[in-house]
Amino acid sequence: MVLITELEKALSDQKQRWQHSDRHSTSREFLSRFKPHPSHVEVISGVRRCGKSTLMRQLLRRHFASSVFFNFEDSRVFGFEAADFQKLDGLIRPYPKAVFFDEIQNIDKWEIYVRQLHEEGVKVFVTGSNASLLSRELGTRLTGRYLRHEVFPFSYTEFLSFRKIKDSKQALQEYLTHGGFPEYLMSGNPEVLQLLLKDIVLRDIAVRHQIRSTKTLMDITLFLVSNIGKECTFNSIRKHFGLGSANTASDFLYWLEDSYLLFFLPRFSYKTKNISVNPRKVYVVDNGLAVANSLSFSDDYGRLLENMVFLHLRKKYPHLYYFRENKECDFVVTDGKKCRLLVQACMEVNADNKKRETEGLLEAMDYFNMKEGFIITLWQKDILRSDGRIIHIMPLREFLLK
Repeated sequence: MVLITELEKALSDQKQRWQHSDRHSTSREFLSRFKPHPSHVEVISGVRRCGKSTLMRQLLRRHFASSVFFNFEDSRVFGFEAADFQKLDGLIRPYPKAVFFDEIQNIDKWEIYVRQLHEEGVKVFVTGSNASLLSRELGTRLTGRYLRHEVFPFSYTEFLSFRKIKDSKQALQEYLTHGGFPEYLMSGNPEVLQLLLKDIVLRDIAVRHQIRSTKTLMDITLFLVSNIGKECTFNSIRKHFGLGSANTASDFLYWLEDSYLLFFLPRFSYKTKNISVNPRKVYVVDNGLAVANSLSFSDDYGRLLENMVFLHLRKKYPHLYYFRENKECDFVVTDGKKCRLLVQACMEVNADNKKRETEGLLEAMDYFNMKEGFIITLWQKDILRSDGRIIHIMPLREFLLK
């Protein structure tokens, strides 16, 4: 329960803060393509500290002159309960054109109040760092009346804008190892990303799901962060960490993905059952986060490049897989059952790896009846031809800026 005086002060102070901050913040690419939907609640989800709050304030300034912004992670409203929504409701009446609620998913029965505002004709935006929690509650109360938008740390274009620099080899090298979390880019202190990972694992996952074996959960997280692009199964994690059952491993990995910290890429199959049982490849939400929390990337830029290619594709395409029959292709983009794009990732194509990298891609091209495929490298640009098929070797900079 929160005193109404504390609630009123937090609301007032937050208004003052957002009105005088972020005016010169980096404009997100999301803004250029976003148009508010008049009859839907808009949900913005993504990993902690990726810039969701700043994006909300940018949306507020651009589209809604009359609005309310409230962050539920303000320490002054710690202990906010469902009954406190009526106090908040009294403070924001008469209703503005829009309300923006930041990190609302931790408040019990929040979706009931959001539905009330929605039915009153108020445009509602909510953010959160837990994908399923937002979807589950909204799916219960607002089925068919909300739209989901995902936000990630800065893209390469946003990184250049934030740094106020032009595209160059040096800029790309920095982005490859530093990633796109705004707070880290401002400070350069890796402890920012180390503490962020701990917050996600301990606060967002362990506390929420009442996990006692927090050390095991953290060990699994660091192990996966250190193994970008490698396969894992629930059973392999169970054996490696001595867990009681594969179901426990399944829960841990599901919660890590639910927090947007890690992603698990399925192997392509036309059979749904095969997709669910085949090994998945692990990727991390940000390269800088991976580097700051692992010693394994000191000289392994190839896996960082692969992770960056994955993230670029993941932001654009909802249906993404890897392919393996006799050989392997890193990324398959599909639309329904139709293949749209085949991508391989490696530092460079040379005499030692040319056969391996091209054979996997060519096998996938034959399997999906595709005439073109792509190999993303750090700097190379070339075209290879084989029996009427074309392989475009594309430098990472060009791939990220396209």
